[in-house]
Amino acid sequence: MILLMIILAVAGGALLSIQAAINGQLGSKVGVFRSAFLTFSVGALVTALLIFFFEPKQTITLMDVPKWQLIGALFGVPYIVIMVLAVQRIGTAVATVAVIFGQLAMSMLIDNFGWLGNDAIPFSLTRLGAVICLGIALYFIYSGSTAGNKRA
Repeated sequence: MILLMIILAVAGGALLSIQAAINGQLGSKVGVFRSAFLTFSVGALVTALLIFFFEPKQTITLMDVPKWQLIGALFGVPYIVIMVLAVQRIGTAVATVAVIFGQLAMSMLIDNFGWLGNDAIPFSLTRLGAVICLGIALYFIYSGSTAGNKRA
């Protein structure tokens, strides 16, 4: 089951890269905010259909949860807007690795301190090594992108 979840997470990441590339192109033609609006509108419609047809009945509703948990929805807006802008300027690969670097760094802080109601998972040298490796990957992907542009 863990392997399946990892595979699904990798697939989700791949889909986000495709979305970023498409939204970057769309945003350059119709505008950043219109592109973001389309993403959220279509996403809301598809999610509503998924809820209607597939979501099992829950004992707790959105109105019953602690209100701070509802703000998570707001964090998608800056992500989409930033990606639409960034992909146009630095490319899909650099923008995606930069996002993953930010996700990894913040997720390790959340894990380490058990923030936002999550179980604490202590920081380790192995995790530090992962952040460093991803930082190095970001540097090389960015360097490769800028070197390619200079030759063109």
